[in-house]
Amino acid sequence: MSSDVFRTDHQSTDLDDRWAALTSDESQPDVADAFVFHFSEVEEELDPDQRWSTWLDVERGSRGPHSVTQPRPDWVVTEQAAIDTELGILKTGKEADVFLLERAVQQIGDNPARRSLLAAKRYRSEEHRSFHRSTSYVEGRRTRNSRDSRAMAKKTSHGRSVAAGQWAYAEWDALCRLWKAGVPVPYPVQVDGTELLMEFIDDGDGGAAPRLAQVRPKPELLGSYFEQLRDGMRELARAGLAHGDLSPYNVLAQGDRIVMIDLPQVVDIVGNPKGMDFLLRDCHNMCAWFTSRGLEVDEQELFADLLTMVF
Repeated sequence: MSSDVFRTDHQSTDLDDRWAALTSDESQPDVADAFVFHFSEVEEELDPDQRWSTWLDVERGSRGPHSVTQPRPDWVVTEQAAIDTELGILKTGKEADVFLLERAVQQIGDNPARRSLLAAKRYRSEEHRSFHRSTSYVEGRRTRNSRDSRAMAKKTSHGRSVAAGQWAYAEWDALCRLWKAGVPVPYPVQVDGTELLMEFIDDGDGGAAPRLAQVRPKPELLGSYFEQLRDGMRELARAGLAHGDLSPYNVLAQGDRIVMIDLPQVVDIVGNPKGMDFLLRDCHNMCAWFTSRGLEVDEQELFADLLTMVF
């Protein structure tokens, strides 16, 4: 018969050896290997100016906005092994201080090291403030629960703590809402009690971006700044809101773009009896600055334009 059908003994032995090699125990992975984990040691002793990241300690609703259509920025460090290091103070305010914070995680296995700089805004309790915002800002707002409302009315220690946290959460809610609407504001990373962590707006060289009041942009950039400001105020108005305390000191100039900051007092234009007054004041403050820098703008025209977004 044909040699295609029958193998010689030599051929049979050679094939058997090759098959045995392929199916030997040595060529098969050990099932137990799947249950062997490799850990990297992490230094647990922290310096006085350090703490473990609080990202996973806060409630889910207290972490920055994230969705399929608007994912959180890639620079946000979410690893549980990350360490927060305080690098110094950025600003001392009348009701809150802003600190520079580094959140970093070292390389662990195949996961690369990551770091980001954050602005940590920490609100003071009522008794430690040198400034108290007018109650006009909060008209139309609701407190989270009746117990907190009673405590704040009686000015107990719990009430004072709640009041400080209320401003932090008010700014947190505003930042989340406005960031999702496309308003130029810092990305809100998380809020925990009276501490609000947000994107650090830098100047491109490692320092903090200057306030609009500190810069003297050339005419072309000045015009661009105003267009960005108007677009941002229009988005605010479209959401039914006014900044409430907008001025060249609450706007940062980061290269060729501007970023609005300091939003705890954001005002409901319709729900607040003085909402229109706050909106007009925002228009006056900003138009006065742009006019002083040589750009002819009209506050009444801006005000009328914003009202079309509200109604």
